[in-house]
Amino acid sequence: MFNMTYKVFRDMPFSDRLANLRKQRGLTQEGLADLIGITKTQVHRYERSNSQPTMDVIKRMAIALSVTADELIFEENERKPDDSLNLLLEGVSRLDPDEKHVIREIIEGMLVKHQTKQMVNRLVG
Repeated sequence: MFNMTYKVFRDMPFSDRLANLRKQRGLTQEGLADLIGITKTQVHRYERSNSQPTMDVIKRMAIALSVTADELIFEENERKPDDSLNLLLEGVSRLDPDEKHVIREIIEGMLVKHQTKQMVNRLVG
């Protein structure tokens, strides 16, 4: 049941996701604030999109709400590779450290090439 309910939360803004996860856990704003060491007012600001938490606060929120930081801040599929890349990445995970290093360098090189191409297109366009 939690997974189905949580999936719905993943398709909403961070502020709404935070409020819904907090309520699902039976926590008040004050209760969550106490768990993560901030003020109730600050939780209220996060839930109203008036303020953004620091990385440290996000980490403490994720722990208090029993979710990962990625699950807390990113929408569904926002940080996941597509299915075809998932299979390749699973295969890469079985390679030895030297082979993984080579794959990492190739991917990083392709990403730099892509980012450079985008920057040039923006300058020319």
